[in-house]
Amino acid sequence: MKKLAIITTHPIQYNAPLFALLSKRGVVEPKVFYTWGKSVLNDKFDPGFGKTIKWDIPLLTGYEYTFVNNLASKPGSHHFLGIDNPTLVKEITEWGADAILVFGWAFKSHLRAMRYFKGKIPVLFRGDSTILDPYGIVKHFARSMLLRWVYRYIDIALYVGKANKQYFLVNKVSLNKLVHAPHSIDNERFHLKPEYFEKAQELKKELNLPNEAVVFLFAAKFEEKKDPIQLIRAFKLVKHPNCHLVMIGNGPLEDLVYGEAKGDSRIHFLPFQNQSMMPVIYHLGDIYVLPSLGPETWGLAVNEAMAAGKAVLVSNTCGCAEDLVREGENGYIFQSGNFEDLRKHLQIVADNHTRLAEMGKRSLEIIKDFNFEKICEVIENVTNASK
Repeated sequence: MKKLAIITTHPIQYNAPLFALLSKRGVVEPKVFYTWGKSVLNDKFDPGFGKTIKWDIPLLTGYEYTFVNNLASKPGSHHFLGIDNPTLVKEITEWGADAILVFGWAFKSHLRAMRYFKGKIPVLFRGDSTILDPYGIVKHFARSMLLRWVYRYIDIALYVGKANKQYFLVNKVSLNKLVHAPHSIDNERFHLKPEYFEKAQELKKELNLPNEAVVFLFAAKFEEKKDPIQLIRAFKLVKHPNCHLVMIGNGPLEDLVYGEAKGDSRIHFLPFQNQSMMPVIYHLGDIYVLPSLGPETWGLAVNEAMAAGKAVLVSNTCGCAEDLVREGENGYIFQSGNFEDLRKHLQIVADNHTRLAEMGKRSLEIIKDFNFEKICEVIENVTNASK
C-alpha cells in the first residue's frame, strides 16, 4: 500500500473527517503532518469572531498524524514565515512517503517541501483560490509570475470547482495536471434529524419566530468581507408581512450590525455557534444567504446549508456559485456588492417563498455529488497511479 504524506497547517473541521475516511478505506496509507506545531492545540483568539475559539467536535481521531516542530517566532497560518519546520522533509522521508499532498503553498516549509520532493516522488497540491476577485494590472502580473513559478513544483492539482480550475489554467498549470476533487463537507452530519428539528423549534420560540415565518439565514463572521450590513439594509426593504432574518455570528462589525438592525423586530440575532450546534442552526432557516464581497474562495457554509436541505442565495464572487447554485432551481446568484441586485433577489425569494421547500430538496440532490468519498477516490487513484 502506498504511503501518502499530507502536509497541512492545523486540524480543521472540514478536513479531519476526510482524513479519517481516507485512512478507513485502506486503499492508501495516509499520515498528516501538521506544520503549525503543537501550540495550535491551545485555545486561540480569532479576530474574525472577536473571541477565543475551540471547536467542539473531534478533529484528531481516526487517522495517523504528527505535529511537526515549528520554529517560527510568530507561529501561524496568516503569514509565510509563520510555518517554519526544519525537520519536515526529513520526517516525511524517514516515514517512507510514496507521494505528498500539500494543502496551500504560501508557507515557508510547504513551499520548501514542494521544491525538495519534486522529481523524487509525486507532489499533489490542494488549494481553492480563484480569480473572481479583481486585482490591479500590475499586482495581477506580479502575482501571476510568482504563481507560475510556484506551480512548476507540483505534479497534480486537485481543483475544487470550476472557478478554481480556471485559476490554475490562467496560471499556466497544464490541463493534464488538473484533476477534479470537489470541495465537500460531511454531508450526513447536516441532514435533518429529529433532534435537530426539536432544537430548532426551541430556538425559534426563543427568538420569537412565528412558525409560518419565511426565514432568511446568515451565519458567518460579522466582517466587511461577508457584507452583513448591506444584507440587513436590503432585507429591511423587502415587502412581505412574514419574512424574518436571523443573523448568527460575532466579529469586528458587531456594533454596526446591531445598530443597523435596531428597531426592526423581524431581524433576530444569535452569537457564534460551535460546530455541534450548526446542523441545528441551518434548520432555523428556509434559505441561506452568503452576500460576500470576496475574497470568498468557495464558501463551505453553502455546502452545509444545502446538505441541510436549504435553498441558497450567494454572491457571484463566491467560488462555489457556479458549481452549487442552479439558478431558480435550488437558489439564486446576485452581483457582489450590488445593493439593488441583492434587494431584488431577496424580494424574489419572498415573493416565491412557497417554492423554498422544493428548492431545498433540489439542493439535497445537487450536494450528493460533492462528498468525501469522491475526494478519497481521486486521491487514491492519483497516488496509486504514480510511479
